[in-house]
Amino acid sequence: MKIDRLLAITVLLLNRGRLSAKELAERFEVSSKTIYRDMDTLSQAGIPIVAHQGISGGFEIMEHYMIDKYWLSAKEMSTLVAAVKGMSSALADQQMDTLLEKVKALLHRVEQSFGGEYRRESVVMDFQPWGQRQGLKTSVSILKQAIQESRRVIIEYISSEGASEQRIIEPVSLILKGNVWYVQAYCLVREDERIFRLSRMQQIEMLSEQYESRPFSGKESLEWKTSWSHEQEQEQETVLLFEASARQRVADIFPPEQVTVTPDGAIRVQTRYKLDEWFYGMILSFGAQVLVEQPPEAAEELKRRAQRIISRYGNQDR
Repeated sequence: MKIDRLLAITVLLLNRGRLSAKELAERFEVSSKTIYRDMDTLSQAGIPIVAHQGISGGFEIMEHYMIDKYWLSAKEMSTLVAAVKGMSSALADQQMDTLLEKVKALLHRVEQSFGGEYRRESVVMDFQPWGQRQGLKTSVSILKQAIQESRRVIIEYISSEGASEQRIIEPVSLILKGNVWYVQAYCLVREDERIFRLSRMQQIEMLSEQYESRPFSGKESLEWKTSWSHEQEQEQETVLLFEASARQRVADIFPPEQVTVTPDGAIRVQTRYKLDEWFYGMILSFGAQVLVEQPPEAAEELKRRAQRIISRYGNQDR
């Protein structure tokens, strides 16, 4: 719809600044002529559009222009409240609580203009995962303060090899990936940027030393870098056969396209994995409910690990 495109163009120009007609046409899959007509429509509607000529030309909205809060519908405001509520649940932060109250107040005003039509919450976001160990909120708060004040932090960190190491880091961004907290930081020990998992921080202390900002890679996609891990194994074709009683957990871990139910009710999963500590830990967590059919070296390694477990309990009955 044209009205949706006009609103989207306005928001895009407010967030991105100057954009060419070609860029806008490609994004909204219309012709450049349509974009020029849209700009005329926005100008007639009172949006202060400025057109610039030349190679670096394009359209932008005059500085200091802001969208009135009533441009957001009650549904959109309700979604915004749900998102802020979710962040408030994950952060022990008075500032976030205050923001939540402000956004709720805006929602109340917009609801009044719509006659209270959308008061029911259709989406609930809670970024505080079940089963999270105690103390993570405190770590998040310390790192958030360190980022705001550009102060270094000293941590005692459990490395991928299981060793306890002391690191001094310059935190840049807190990241909630799935239900796990990470911090992107510059590590003075490794002299490179790193991603640290907060649950592996045994101790954390903010230092008085401040640091200068460094250029960092983007965080939009948050792709894993192999340099962050010492595990260099390649993924291998893996076939797992689960008992029917494991179906619920199988559904939690594997997408439906990897799962086949056999005639006798067993569950076969075909996927690809690196044969690392995470893989073996995941398989062992199923106990006798799973059999590794492929690759054979994974099955042999699991047998060795199971035998070591049995040997640890060998003297219990004596």
